[in-house]
Amino acid sequence: MRYAAAGGYTPAEQERRERVRLVAAERFAQGASNGEVADELRVSVRSVSSWRRAWTQEGEAGLASKGPVSRERLSARQWEKVAALLDAGPAACGYEDDQRWTLARIAALIGRTCHVTYTLTGVSKLLDRHGYSWQVPVRRSAARDEEEIQRWRREVWPDVGRRPANSARTSASPTRRARR
Repeated sequence: MRYAAAGGYTPAEQERRERVRLVAAERFAQGASNGEVADELRVSVRSVSSWRRAWTQEGEAGLASKGPVSRERLSARQWEKVAALLDAGPAACGYEDDQRWTLARIAALIGRTCHVTYTLTGVSKLLDRHGYSWQVPVRRSAARDEEEIQRWRREVWPDVGRRPANSARTSASPTRRARR
C-alpha cells in the first residue's frame, strides 16, 4: 500500500490512510511486531513505529486523521472554472503560439481568473491532487493538413523503403575485405 509522494491527499485518500492505521492498531492489540505489520500493510517499518508510538500514547484517537496538511486555496467553484479553462486548451486562453500548458501559464491562469497566487510547486501539487498533468505537449502544427498526410502515406511512403533495382548492397564498414 504505497502512498503518493506529493500533491497532497484528497479527503477520500485521507480516509483510506486512516483505515490503514486503524488496521495497524488492531494488529498492535494482537501483539504483532512492527515488521509484521509493515509487511502486511506494505508500508515502511518507520511509519509503523510512529503509528505504534501514537497508539501507545493516545490509543486509536492518536491514529485519526488530522485533516488536510494545508487548506485548499481555491474553492470548489473556482477549481471548476480553472478546470474548464484547462480542458478548453491553451489556444482558448490566448496561447496560440505554443499548445502546451506549462506550470507558469497555469499559475497565471489561476491568478487571472481567481485572483489567487500559487508558486509553481503549488500549481504542480494542485494539479496532481485533482488528477491533472501539466505535461501535455501537443506538438502538432495548427496548419496541419490531415488529408495531405494521408495522401503522402498512401502514395509516397511505400516507395521510400524500396531499394532502386540497379543498386548493389554496400558495406558501411571502414575496413576492406581480406585478399586471398
